[in-house]
Amino acid sequence: MNSSIKGSSPKEPAANAPLPVEAPPTHNATIADMRPTTDTAPLLKIDQLVVSFDQNGTVVPAVQGVSLQVNRGETLALVGESGSGKSVTANTILRLLPKKSSSIQGSIQFEGKELTAYSEVALQMIRGASIAMIFQEPMTALNPLHTVERQIGEVLNLRKTVTPKERRNKIRELLAQVEIPEPEKRLKSYPHQLSGGQRQRVMIAMAIANQPKLLIADEPTTALDVTIQKQILELIRRLQKNTGMAVLLITHDLGVVRHFSDRVAVMRHGKIVEHNETQALFTHPKDEYTRMLLDAEPHGAPAPVPENAELVAMTKDLRIWYPIKRGLFQQTVGHVKAVDDISLTLRKGETLGIVGESGSGKTTLAQAILRLISSEGVINVHNVPIHRMSRKLLRPYRRIMQIVFQDPFASLSPRMSVSQIVAEGLEIHHHLSRKEREARVADTLRDVGLPEDYSHRFPHELSGGQRQRVAIARALILKPEIIVLDEPTSALDRSIQAQVIELLRNLQKKYELSYLFISHDLKVVRAMSHQILVMKNGKVVETGNAEDVFQNPQTEYTRQLLSAAFISDSV
Repeated sequence: MNSSIKGSSPKEPAANAPLPVEAPPTHNATIADMRPTTDTAPLLKIDQLVVSFDQNGTVVPAVQGVSLQVNRGETLALVGESGSGKSVTANTILRLLPKKSSSIQGSIQFEGKELTAYSEVALQMIRGASIAMIFQEPMTALNPLHTVERQIGEVLNLRKTVTPKERRNKIRELLAQVEIPEPEKRLKSYPHQLSGGQRQRVMIAMAIANQPKLLIADEPTTALDVTIQKQILELIRRLQKNTGMAVLLITHDLGVVRHFSDRVAVMRHGKIVEHNETQALFTHPKDEYTRMLLDAEPHGAPAPVPENAELVAMTKDLRIWYPIKRGLFQQTVGHVKAVDDISLTLRKGETLGIVGESGSGKTTLAQAILRLISSEGVINVHNVPIHRMSRKLLRPYRRIMQIVFQDPFASLSPRMSVSQIVAEGLEIHHHLSRKEREARVADTLRDVGLPEDYSHRFPHELSGGQRQRVAIARALILKPEIIVLDEPTSALDRSIQAQVIELLRNLQKKYELSYLFISHDLKVVRAMSHQILVMKNGKVVETGNAEDVFQNPQTEYTRQLLSAAFISDSV
């Protein structure tokens, strides 16, 4: 069947009109009316799907002739880089696209019934019931004004009316099922009162509330720490085993794909370029693009550092404690120990990788070393105690200590051109003529692999990888000695990550740069770091040579991190 949808859904048939064989049920139909003719048939079958968007009169294709199927009880991973069409394909299944600007052609069959012919009312019977979806960022997907109990309760009401007592019992049961501790205490919690992992578990509880036959998981773990990521994926797998539901897993993380999928479909530019069993695809990829994705996994190591390399920075007993005040007179009753007596050293040309879960104190430590926040303890740069310096005396040291942030789109001003962004620091720390400034910008852009003519572009005109190169150029132009890299690759696709890692290693070798490299992606850390510092709850739990830590971790916490990042499988 080939149908086209543009603007709005087809009209629902009249209540007394006979339904054709392939037509959807009326709004009074039940899920039982949609049973397939055979259990061996695919649960979901997509055939020659074409999706395009109308952007100011221009038709932009997003999905081009995609065909795939999901069988009962299996996990199909849909992988590819940003813009490949993965999420558009998933959203089209339940028609979660802008009605006025999207056009859909092709066939989407669920249990043998054609979803593209369903009216909006009929689709409501499918959404959240037979087919459920969990999204990438639960903080934006959950309603900030509603409690956990109310949000899960709304989903339960899709299928049948239950008494308040029955609904509350079911919600408690669901929260326990997704392994949220003390579920009774979480009923009245709002999303902002939960951790990232707890919010994602609430999303999963909502998704499985009506025992769906198909769960669409769109990048369900991208925003989570590696340990939480593994817990969430194992939870989905356990639920899948217990309920028999199928999973369509959308991700760009090949480590996740290898461990949690049965089959893999690789997308590029809106098309499926390769489709195979998981093990076969990883062992013998056929398409050149698939091979490129597999080769883009972080690998290699930085250039070695001489034994007699100069010490450029060190801390001793660095401490950042935030007081906890309570009572009428706001008396201090305790402290949040964000950074607790940390000592470290950084040599010229060396990368110190700082790893740990969210809230472990990684970024706070780096900000203290840069003197962006107040701290107690010793901070030396070139054996000079900068922790005692006034802002005026500190200014020359600002030039030699720079930072690159996680999200370049947020850290770059949208109102400034690339040349203005990169040259901004020169206006503070150097007095150069316009010609000298332009020459310095051009040289720095070449250093980071950007053409000189990009200097007139604005951030929105660049890709994610290009924006991160601009952010690196902004730090590099002042010829620093120390650069703090705070999750510099987490917002990038794997292939772009590999390019940025190689760029950073080349720049380090060329200019003898010292890096403080902060990340929860341990594969990236391994490819970048000479030394590793593992943090938990503000304390250092392990430190040492990078390969020693990865090959022979000394603490249980480090072993858990490596296992959760699927690194322990290969060491």
